Amino acid sequence: MDLEFGLTMTIVGMGVTLGTLVFLILVISLLTRLFPFKEEKKKEIEG
Repeated sequence: MDLEFGLTMTIVGMGVTLGTLVFLILVISLLTRLFPFKEEKKKEIEG
């Protein structure tokens, strides 16, 4: 009983962790498509 519960919780925990990582990857890729990174050209004052 305890071994079965431990293995079940291990597999469920790994699944939830991987699912969370996939969710974060999708959200970050969506945000980078919506708001692309633009390099700002800084005007350097030489003098």
